[in-house]
Amino acid sequence: MLIHDARFIRSVARHEDMPTDRLPEVTFVGRSNVGKSSLINMLLGRKKLALTSSTPGKTQLLNYYLINDQFYLVDVPGFGYAKAARTERNKWSKLVKSYLASRTTLRVIFQLIDSRHPPTSKDVEIFNLLRGVDVPHVILLTKCDKLSGNSRLKAVKMTNESLGELGMERIVIPTSAKTALGKDKVWEWLETFI
Repeated sequence: MLIHDARFIRSVARHEDMPTDRLPEVTFVGRSNVGKSSLINMLLGRKKLALTSSTPGKTQLLNYYLINDQFYLVDVPGFGYAKAARTERNKWSKLVKSYLASRTTLRVIFQLIDSRHPPTSKDVEIFNLLRGVDVPHVILLTKCDKLSGNSRLKAVKMTNESLGELGMERIVIPTSAKTALGKDKVWEWLETFI
């Protein structure tokens, strides 16, 4: 997909503040600091549209980006940021869970998992949460530029095996925000749902 226009629309902390124009939405979920904002910037060919930080917990609201005036890309707070106050973490978690369960314009969910490690208990928790949502779900392995080709294949296999034990069919795509690995494949999947 050729991106003519990608712009930040708003940050949302409550359902009543979400866009009401009924455009399709695609969302990116994952643990805190897994690379959601960096991957969004790579996919859109922008360096600083989605704010990034090496400090976990930068994204604290649902951030809506309008793409080509056709659909929204939604960056959600990371799960599991331990340094935030418990009340803040609970508020973010409740917002994200409610969004995923009730948003009728949601077309596909991309779950990001760090390729350098086996899926963590938090990754599995997110995966299980998404099993209860009637929306297609694609796994994106992030930071694959840090792995050799063989290690990348092992990471895909390990993720498939770990999540396969949970009994859900899944698509796993290796990605890198640095090298744009997987960009075309992600867009291919994204376009089928919008």
